[in-house]
Amino acid sequence: MAAVPQPEPAAPQPADAAAPAPQARPQSAIDRAITDYLQHMGVERGLAANTLAAYRRDLARYAAYLGGSCRQRPEDVTRHDVTGFVQALSDGSDGGSPLGVRSAARTVVAVRGLHKFWALEGLTPTDPASDVHPPMPGKRLPKAISVDEVTRILEAAGTDTATGLRDRAMLEFLYSTGARISEAVGLDVDDISQLAAGQSASAAGGGDGPAIVRLFGKGSKERLVPLGSYGARALDAYLVRGRPLLAAKGKGTPALFLNARGGRISRQSAWTILKSAAEKANITKAVSPHTLRHSFATHLLEGGADVRVVQELLGHASVTTTQVYTQVTADTLREIYAAAHPRALG
Repeated sequence: MAAVPQPEPAAPQPADAAAPAPQARPQSAIDRAITDYLQHMGVERGLAANTLAAYRRDLARYAAYLGGSCRQRPEDVTRHDVTGFVQALSDGSDGGSPLGVRSAARTVVAVRGLHKFWALEGLTPTDPASDVHPPMPGKRLPKAISVDEVTRILEAAGTDTATGLRDRAMLEFLYSTGARISEAVGLDVDDISQLAAGQSASAAGGGDGPAIVRLFGKGSKERLVPLGSYGARALDAYLVRGRPLLAAKGKGTPALFLNARGGRISRQSAWTILKSAAEKANITKAVSPHTLRHSFATHLLEGGADVRVVQELLGHASVTTTQVYTQVTADTLREIYAAAHPRALG
């Protein structure tokens, strides 16, 4: 009797061959509506890139929270969902990291703006976040350093090399104008074209006063800010003797402040430059580029400048933001009064 042929055994399969490929979470109507809101804030409202990125992160966490509560459409969201998310920001009950008061407040502002937009666009019949308020952070006064400490830092930054001239010019520029570090590193040479090589600060400004430079703040809002004679001279020295040497190593970028490879300098590098100068000047306090901005505002107010003028120079949308500096100077006045008046203490 002939043997019955046996079927060949199936070839062994890899252990994970039958496992389905991981699928990305499908976009819900909420995800799409959030994307519409972010596009509106970026294009129509001109939100700054860094702020828009923060909103995107905050609302991604909110979308994940709502997804975990089986909310798929904007009209499904209730006030209870919003308040539950606010609580989750503080205790991390949504699986995310607990946030500090300021970060949580920023996130709630983003969520409130989102729901207001949805209501205005007719995506929801009501605004469930209208009466949900962000946590109130304690008032934090800006940290300024003294005029003497600023001077020591600026003098410590100066060397007669291409990078040394750049460092001195950049730090002088930050203190002279009160610019944000992102505004300074984002400048192109054309933005300070009035300070062409060989011109004095008065000639550059078109008169007897300081030169004027253009800064582009949050939301690409342009403002004009004076540049004092110390800053103008340091910048002129850098443009004549420093920048050409750095530019020769790069590919022709229009950036004002260049790194050692001839490209635009980064914010991180600017922090390092300031930290190094502070260490050379034996400044033990924590100092950042924003410290120079705080010091700029504080020293102007202590010198008698009007708060509205300082608001304009700093590029603050509201004078309320600037008025925090008046509390610093009020503390200084109290100290001087207590030390100088014969009947202040007793």
